[in-house]
Amino acid sequence: MDIQTKALHVGYEKGSEGAMAVPIYQTTAYEFKDAQHASNLFSLKELGYIYTRLNNPTTDIFEKRFASLEGGAAAIATSSGMSAIFFAIANAAEAGDNIVCAKQLYGGSLTLNTHTLKRFGIEARYFDVHDTAALEKLIDEKTKIIFFESLTNPSIDVADIEAITAIANKHGILSVVDNTVATPILCRPFEHGADITVHSASKYTTGQGLAIGGIMVEREELVEKLRSNPRYEHFNKPDASYHGLVYVDANLPPYSLRARLSLCRDLGAVLSPFNSWLFIQGMETLSLRMREHSKNALALAEFLESHPKVKKVNYPGLKSNSNYANAQKYFQDGACSGLLSFEVASFEEAAKILNATKLYSIVVNIGDSKSIITHPASTTHQQLNEQELAACGVPSGLIRISCGLESAADLIADMKQALEA
Repeated sequence: MDIQTKALHVGYEKGSEGAMAVPIYQTTAYEFKDAQHASNLFSLKELGYIYTRLNNPTTDIFEKRFASLEGGAAAIATSSGMSAIFFAIANAAEAGDNIVCAKQLYGGSLTLNTHTLKRFGIEARYFDVHDTAALEKLIDEKTKIIFFESLTNPSIDVADIEAITAIANKHGILSVVDNTVATPILCRPFEHGADITVHSASKYTTGQGLAIGGIMVEREELVEKLRSNPRYEHFNKPDASYHGLVYVDANLPPYSLRARLSLCRDLGAVLSPFNSWLFIQGMETLSLRMREHSKNALALAEFLESHPKVKKVNYPGLKSNSNYANAQKYFQDGACSGLLSFEVASFEEAAKILNATKLYSIVVNIGDSKSIITHPASTTHQQLNEQELAACGVPSGLIRISCGLESAADLIADMKQALEA
């Protein structure tokens, strides 16, 4: 089944009412048939709905549909993209462990990994996404995750997914790819060796900035990597918090199962049914929108590359870009999403451009149908010092743009007048 068809049909079977649209099951809890039925559900002898903190029919459809787009085995929907990243890491690592992360990451991910996880006793070590030799040197017996973005935000680099995941597989380490910017429409990391993907569904999945949410997807047959792997003993030993369940023996996708029964249960950072419904609506047009976002971004990038005030343009769809070869390898038909960035002389010049635009909204989000402009060094990455900003590809004169679905000619005309104001 083609990915566009999956986006419209997977996971939903019409009930007796024949409702074409997926219903919103806006409920906290579910009535059990009898006492035995309740007991069977809690002991996993039967599968079904217990409590919306664990599962919900509308969210279940969203999870199944999104997992199908990624080519994955199962998914866990979360209350935000950040909670999806936290779940992916916390499901594998504990105090005393470390994770190896790309330097080129979204600012919120950098803060989570560097500061918040440190308070949980988990160390973050950083490598340049283009330097896999340095990555391997950071690995030891306590490394539990290698984390990177398929298309980095806001430096707009394209990771060599196969090279990074080959190192992860060599050492028996889980690779986690944030695929938010590319989406599974343009890039499917599981086809290149990745184990887990995470997304902020608040971005392109909803498409109109309507809802906050995230999702974590695991690949098919991940159980074989976890089984008897000394790095992940907690998947191979009885879980005292859930009737002695051994996750690799449960005949269900183990990473998602543990996230649901442990992290969703205990931390509660789960998605509301209404937001799941909104994301389902967004998925129906996702493939169409990603093509248009990509076309607009490429047209704008080509204009910016020709403008004398622009020092550098970061967009892998440009043949002159150092990431072009990776983009052609990993992205569907070479389409590179709607995110780009460019550098001007200074923060003052960048601020002047932001303030002079008319069509672009100054907003710290991406993936909206309306075009967005941001100065990362003073907003999303403000917590970093100058050295850290340089390391993750965010100089003071960098401007990030999320190209919307307006006319490309209008977006270019507005940017031209802003550059020349």
